[in-house]
Amino acid sequence: EAAEAALQEVFETKVREGSKAQAAIVVMSADGAVRAMVGGRDTRGIAGQFNRATQARRQTGSAFKPFVYAAALDLGYTPLHRIEDQPLCMDIPGSGQWCPQNYTRKYYGVVTLTEALQRSLNTPAVRISEHVGRDNVRAVAQNFGIESKLADGPAIALGTSESTLLEMTGAYAGILNGGSSVTPYGLTELRLQGDTEPLIGKTGGIGERVISEPAARALTYMMHQVVESGSGVRAKVEGVQVAGKTGTTQAQRDAWFIGFSADYVTGVWMGYDDNTPLTGVTGSGLPAEIWQQTMARVHDRIEAHPLPMDRPSAAPD
Repeated sequence: EAAEAALQEVFETKVREGSKAQAAIVVMSADGAVRAMVGGRDTRGIAGQFNRATQARRQTGSAFKPFVYAAALDLGYTPLHRIEDQPLCMDIPGSGQWCPQNYTRKYYGVVTLTEALQRSLNTPAVRISEHVGRDNVRAVAQNFGIESKLADGPAIALGTSESTLLEMTGAYAGILNGGSSVTPYGLTELRLQGDTEPLIGKTGGIGERVISEPAARALTYMMHQVVESGSGVRAKVEGVQVAGKTGTTQAQRDAWFIGFSADYVTGVWMGYDDNTPLTGVTGSGLPAEIWQQTMARVHDRIEAHPLPMDRPSAAPD
């Protein structure tokens, strides 16, 4: 109800009438238990309906960046590690020169990893990915549950690969729970009335460790800064510590906000079914507002808990 009400509220008050834009929401616990799923707008009663939360494979954009930083933190980088944000060009065999730019077309010089994620800067993400190795980034994302094929080139760092909202939300659950993968699941048991043995037991839950707990806690701190004073400020929930990441893909065809409190992980995707570009919508806008409305409603009747994060104490040498 909280997720559906949030979607309705934002579309009624912030989206132009008659818009065919779609959105999907997934809310889950840190072990992968799916608590709510909205597969689109006005899906009730439609035979053979398309569930955008589980079936739509879309480019993830900057919502993929936490996996880049997860790989780096797991290898010993810290949130205060410094990296250059300067123009960058790379020669791609068979494709020529590739020069990623920041969304703002501005560069900020030497920044910390936290600042780079906070502002969703592109060149530092690519540099970090190249430093730690694309294979390590790919392994972290896949081990967290991203089953879709991931790009081979340096653009992997910028989320050029496709994924589903359910996969992405499940992957973020792994950050919240301290660094272990989860398999999302929707039921704990199914049994026939009168039978003692269940027909189906729990089909998911927490799996193997992907990154260390200190790395997960450091990444949670960095993602908290995204909401506190970065690209995700519109996702702030009064009285609740939250962390998250925006994502906007090329030509604004997809807009994401995925994040978590200490109690729930929520993912929001917005876009058109036919890949038409969104007009004036980025992950930091309407998806963050849908996310905020959902989480505010979800937390309305529960006690808020602090995020499991560690604030960095000193700058690296």
